[in-house]
Amino acid sequence: MTRALIVLSSHEQLGDTGRTTGFYLPEAAHPYKVFSEAGWTVEFVSPQGGKPPMDGVDLSDPVQQAFLDDPQIAATLTATSTPDHIDPGDYDVIFYAGGHGSMWDFPDNTRLAEVAAQMYEAGGVVAAVCHGPAALINVRLSDGAYLIDGRAVAAFTDDEERAVGLAQVVPFLLQTRLTDRGARHTGAPNFKPYVVADDRLITGQNPASATGVAERIVALIRSRASA
Repeated sequence: MTRALIVLSSHEQLGDTGRTTGFYLPEAAHPYKVFSEAGWTVEFVSPQGGKPPMDGVDLSDPVQQAFLDDPQIAATLTATSTPDHIDPGDYDVIFYAGGHGSMWDFPDNTRLAEVAAQMYEAGGVVAAVCHGPAALINVRLSDGAYLIDGRAVAAFTDDEERAVGLAQVVPFLLQTRLTDRGARHTGAPNFKPYVVADDRLITGQNPASATGVAERIVALIRSRASA
């Protein structure tokens, strides 16, 4: 049984705007649907544990509505585990959902970085979408190299951040920081779906890319199983 771990932000305040943020619901709900329909076990974790704050809710989206209506998911989201309680050996995939909150609490979470590095070096898949790749900035492998150094990635672009008026609110511009770490960032026009796979590192640009990232992950796992 393939097991996937979806990481959700615990950060609720959108800088000094007075607005709230958190994990972006469609970036969790759509991948969850893809993974669960593939027959996988899906679990959630957040930096602070407990119930993570949610953003981007659109109840006209039947996938989001089904996610919110599922009593098992609701119970799980009320009491997510913290990274300290995660055994990387229990999972085949780690998927970092986005949402602006992740820009604050993903990059410097040492245990999340350790989990991703250990999973990757054990042959697992590391994936992220939109602002979720903020989690990859400080992931170092056992040889000290950054996971993303020299690797092709996608993420919420600097142009997209400016387009939503938050370039001066977020603690850093994600595309720029990934590039500073040696990543080879590429992107599509603003808010268009775009997915990049570099071996077992799979990333997507924005909310429109969430399903595509999940589908690419499932295809990779299935191709390895049949090889």
